[in-house]
Amino acid sequence: MYALLPSLRVVEASSFVASPTAGLYLAQLGAEVIRFDQIGGGPDFKRWPLSPSGSSLYWEGLNKGKKSIAIDLGRPEGRELAQRLATAPGANAGLLLTNYPVNSFLAHDRLVALRPDLVTVRVMGLADGGNALDYTVNCAVGFPQITGPASLGNEPVNHVLPAWDLLTGAYAAFALLAAERSRRESGKGREVRVPLMDMATATISNLGMIGEVLSTGADRTRYGNQLYGAFGRDFVTADGKRLVIMAITQRQWAGLIESLGLREAVAHVEADRGVNFSKDEGLRFEHRDTLVPLVAQAVAQRNSDELFPDFDARGVCWGPYKGMYEAATDPALVARNPIFSSIEHVSGLTYPTAGAPVTIPEESRGSPIRAPRLGEHTDEVLLELLGLASGEVGSLHDAGVVAGPE
Repeated sequence: MYALLPSLRVVEASSFVASPTAGLYLAQLGAEVIRFDQIGGGPDFKRWPLSPSGSSLYWEGLNKGKKSIAIDLGRPEGRELAQRLATAPGANAGLLLTNYPVNSFLAHDRLVALRPDLVTVRVMGLADGGNALDYTVNCAVGFPQITGPASLGNEPVNHVLPAWDLLTGAYAAFALLAAERSRRESGKGREVRVPLMDMATATISNLGMIGEVLSTGADRTRYGNQLYGAFGRDFVTADGKRLVIMAITQRQWAGLIESLGLREAVAHVEADRGVNFSKDEGLRFEHRDTLVPLVAQAVAQRNSDELFPDFDARGVCWGPYKGMYEAATDPALVARNPIFSSIEHVSGLTYPTAGAPVTIPEESRGSPIRAPRLGEHTDEVLLELLGLASGEVGSLHDAGVVAGPE
């Protein structure tokens, strides 16, 4: 956690991955992020993975460092209270992060009647307001048809990483800060809509993939674990360790062939085919039919305890394949990594927990703050942010409009 945004207050009304991720990133950099949810929890409150006690590890992971207020959003009084939170006064407030529908009670055109300079950042599925999730976006832009080995034919392969949710969440956090900066300079608020589908199509455009298929008139071929357009894939050592080797730069390629003793063999291929692999990563991909077997054979003759240090000494880009449990128990990745601290969570579990994944050398890194209990900050927010009297807060509790922590 870093105190880069200590005066910024963001009200979050969200669920699932993309929008909570945006709020998480802002909280990790010091913003006060107040998330309101339905009493009893919203649709993501019990999402898997679960702790042995049944608490959502997913929820407590994506909501670290936030404050929580629980409101009965099914009642007019609850929705009005949520609107007041989103539009509360303050030069560094009036910032709403949400994935609620465009025409909900959190519609921007309704809220600006309460605060004209409101900034609303709305994460969406489709730009027209239609439903879309990460998986439906991913299949619509063609990645499942080019993931996996060629032997699959046209059988799709769904990924397990919610890439479009994560990219959209990060972009939404960036968009909120950009809109807030613009408001400071112009005094004007605005609504910024960030649809998952547009994030995906913009990404394949930015990576040259739309230009590629339109110029060739065909989809890209499946290449399995082979990196497209460069030298990179998985190999197995003599002692059965699987690793991925990448050679993007000239230095990485030179280090690889030196380490494996392939200088003469590669020079023979270059002379035979009239090419030079040292400066052109695309040529290494085009001639993978002969380069991959050479590297595979050389790697298969070396044990990992000798090969891996030699790779490191020569600047080879490589990485071992690990299961997630092995990664989580790797001291270098987690226990000795300064972004992690061991903290107790609302699930009752204590485990290494990541804070901000950035490092600012001259700044003190704070420990991550656990996710709140649902409704943990209800009274604090109502008393301090909205300025309600304690009697008013008590009446809201009595009427079931708000709730404290369970």
